[in-house]
Amino acid sequence: MQNFLPVTKQEMQQRGWDQVDFVYLTGDAYVDHPSFGSAIISRLLESRGYRVGIIPQPDWRHKESIQTFGEPRLGFLVTAGNMDSMVNHYTVSRKHRQKDSYSPGGEMGLRPDMPTVVYSNLIRQTYKHTPIILGGIEASLRRLAHYDYWDNRVRRSVLMDSGADLISYGMGEHSILQIAEALQSGLPVEEITYIPGTVYKCKDLSRAFEPIVLPSYEEVSSNKHTYADSFAVQYRNTDPFTAKPLAESYGTRGYIIQNPPAHPLSQQEMDDVYDLPYTDTWHPMYNAKGGIPALKEIKFSLTSNRGCFGGCNFCALTFHQGRILQTRSHESILKEAIKMTKDPDFKGYIHDVGGPTADFRQPSCQKQLTKGVCKPVSFSEAMWKPSGRSHRLCFPSSKTAQSTRCQKSLYPFWCTF
Repeated sequence: MQNFLPVTKQEMQQRGWDQVDFVYLTGDAYVDHPSFGSAIISRLLESRGYRVGIIPQPDWRHKESIQTFGEPRLGFLVTAGNMDSMVNHYTVSRKHRQKDSYSPGGEMGLRPDMPTVVYSNLIRQTYKHTPIILGGIEASLRRLAHYDYWDNRVRRSVLMDSGADLISYGMGEHSILQIAEALQSGLPVEEITYIPGTVYKCKDLSRAFEPIVLPSYEEVSSNKHTYADSFAVQYRNTDPFTAKPLAESYGTRGYIIQNPPAHPLSQQEMDDVYDLPYTDTWHPMYNAKGGIPALKEIKFSLTSNRGCFGGCNFCALTFHQGRILQTRSHESILKEAIKMTKDPDFKGYIHDVGGPTADFRQPSCQKQLTKGVCKPVSFSEAMWKPSGRSHRLCFPSSKTAQSTRCQKSLYPFWCTF
């Protein structure tokens, strides 16, 4: 078990620890693979010397389930998992799904609806003053007032309902390290209001620098046109180079302030993230139930990029990963591919290489990397207008038999998009 981060107090003590720095609660089962956000964030913190304990799918009906490691030295990290829990639980017809691919054996019922809110309130019942930081796609896309399809109403920011202190939204590598450094320095969580890629609560606007004041929650929840106007402002402020802080009023309860997004990872940073010591499998405690179905879909897949410059109106990707392409180097991708060939289950081919939308390898304009993206345009224009931009996944030549085998496994993905 030493290769996995501790999931019990006994495992923590076996490492010689008397306390963890962060306790990480996740609505997914514990899978130490870079396709799982909790694995990336926990390994990244570990690489910086922080002690992290994992509590996967705690029983929300019993507060003892979140007390496995006791009170962490710095704070609790909470995520619903790789999917929004409501999408995970219900179909578009609002019927219960029969399978949860992120739970052992596909079993349903191991997480509540809205675990971001439920877990955080459970923590707050026991640990009144310990910092709670939310992350993951559920918190990220619910960071301000938002329309909830299943309730058919506009809900408040998840920060209001959860009792948490901060949201690390979007791609969280930069922001979580800055949060950890601030807490490590002794800065109270109420004072951590300056980090890009975060959302916080405050009584007034004194901590926000030249914010754009959005319509209040009361206004957007009662008027559809006002809600649409507010969303449009949010959409235009998803670029890390040009975005302004956004402020949303909740009357006597103060404001929710969204800082501009974190800057995209450089290629070296992306390579470093995917080079962390993942075990690339589920925790052995799930073996008896057949493991985690979701891993079987992506175990032999490679993430080559993040983000999408398309800016399609129907897609939420801009709000989570942004429109600036972030890519790994060919060497990094090939290194992970070689590692895959050593897996006993490897059958000689890699399922796919790409990102959340397509196999983009270059930003639509190189100026995006320093000046931000242009105003949203149509997908076809964003994709084809820039001249000379190739999305070909070309690997450098290699004389090693192992590398050649990997390149042959990747052959279908060499073509230009």
